[in-house]
Amino acid sequence: MKPLELLWGEAFFAGSLAQLLARLSGLPAVVLLLATGLLVGRAGFGWVQPESLGRGLEPLVGLLVSLVLFDGGLNLRLAGRDLQRTVVQLVLVRGVLGLLGGAWFAHQLAGLSWPLAWVFGAIALATGPTVVTPMVKQMRLLPGLGKVLEAEGLILEPAGAVLALLLLQLALGDLGGWQDVAVLLLLRLGGGVLVGAVGGLLLVEVLRRLPADADALKLQLSLGVLFVVVSGVQVFLPEAGLPAAVSAGVVVGLRLDEQASQLDELIAQLAQLAITVLFPLLAADLSWSELSPLGWGGVACVFALMLFRWLVIQAGGIGLPALAWREKLILSWIAPRGIVTAAVASLFALQLDQAGIPGAGALKGLVFLTILLTVGIQGFTAPVLARRLGLVADDSETALDSGPVLAKAVEQQPGGQ
Repeated sequence: MKPLELLWGEAFFAGSLAQLLARLSGLPAVVLLLATGLLVGRAGFGWVQPESLGRGLEPLVGLLVSLVLFDGGLNLRLAGRDLQRTVVQLVLVRGVLGLLGGAWFAHQLAGLSWPLAWVFGAIALATGPTVVTPMVKQMRLLPGLGKVLEAEGLILEPAGAVLALLLLQLALGDLGGWQDVAVLLLLRLGGGVLVGAVGGLLLVEVLRRLPADADALKLQLSLGVLFVVVSGVQVFLPEAGLPAAVSAGVVVGLRLDEQASQLDELIAQLAQLAITVLFPLLAADLSWSELSPLGWGGVACVFALMLFRWLVIQAGGIGLPALAWREKLILSWIAPRGIVTAAVASLFALQLDQAGIPGAGALKGLVFLTILLTVGIQGFTAPVLARRLGLVADDSETALDSGPVLAKAVEQQPGGQ
């Protein structure tokens, strides 16, 4: 068996090489990270074998993902009622319609049983900030639209992970029915948010008492509090660590104000490092044998989901004058799935295999196929579409004059970027 030190070294090198190629070529970094992981993993040369890490991979991935979510929470400042209403309405509508649509397509087109189709529908809700945030920054999307996409991922990613776990327990027979799912969903989301907020408040009070030049100590304390809060709440409320990380980041970002931007520069560098190693590592765990049994039904399921999002955005945008048609179009096209989606699918497939429930490989394969197609297709096409619609930062003056109301409203807010 390959030494673990070499495995981590290869994963870090593969990720950093993908970032370098993205910088030199201008291609989407998330696409190259994913392709690199496939190339060096089980689907390619087999140099990186994540299964060698055993159960140690799961908690490490959880902590690194919580770092990315914490970084996103620090930046989640939704200035203006139009932006806040847009995010809340879109998230609520997509949470309901996305779950129903994802489950129906997975059952009808990909052939998953209904219990596993519901699990897939919940997993597919997550449009991860680990993918969305780098994509938004690289394509220079206008601030208002970028905030909507990032907020959607930060809210639905932890919510989808918690819901997927509960639906998995329902499929395994550990829960009595949908009523238990609803009660536990509220308990775990609410508990995670509450614990994260308390941890964030305590961290703020400590950071305020430190000297202005103690940046290194502030970073160490932030990571220490974040990781103990996330790991602690996970013990009592499984999967609640993700909403706790977002909640802690939001509280610290709002309470520290200017100091938060200084802290975020440090956290953002570590979050980018986490993305650089995690994406190739999880992609390396995918083999073509897990994708091939799905056939064209799996591909049709993913494309149906991508097109269905347009209907969801249209429904979610009803009564929102801040969203022009061009903004709805770009929002409906950008929905890549990321690290949490991959990690949750890998973990669930293992639990289903251990329980002897058929279809675990098909569930994991369909989730990874969703990641591959959404990241690959949208990563290449979204920047072109945004430029054609005049929704990139370089064309902001033209775009504001010609109708993107949401971007205009954000620019006029004191907290707008």
